[in-house]
Amino acid sequence: MTNPEILRYTQETGDFSRMLESIPYARFIGLECDRFGDDLIFRLPKKEENLGNPVLPAIHGGVIGGFMELSAIIYLMMSQETLRMPRIVDFSLDYLRAGLNRETFAECQLTRQGNRVANVMITAWQKSRSQPIATARAHFLLED
Repeated sequence: MTNPEILRYTQETGDFSRMLESIPYARFIGLECDRFGDDLIFRLPKKEENLGNPVLPAIHGGVIGGFMELSAIIYLMMSQETLRMPRIVDFSLDYLRAGLNRETFAECQLTRQGNRVANVMITAWQKSRSQPIATARAHFLLED
């Protein structure tokens, strides 16, 4: 399957396995995604290879950032009517507390979308949505 075919398949079926398998970094960190109605929840499973500080143990900050950035890209691709590939322009990440070695979740919110630019807010949490471990803002160029 080509990338547009994988994206179309994912949009039509809600099965994210082919899309996530086709993205090497998503496969490496173990990224998963579930749809609940119109909402997408992204999941990063507990995984020793994702640790940056084995003493705490805590997830590597780059893994958290990559997880959130990929979540925003997938969210944006799934929310489009057309098959447009978003290209990241800017990504600003605030680490709020240590991401311990446990399941981590992320959700995205489209804050603005024009014809060529989209802005997405991303929140990552572990035990409670009300206590995020990180928040981010991403700006994308939308290309046909």
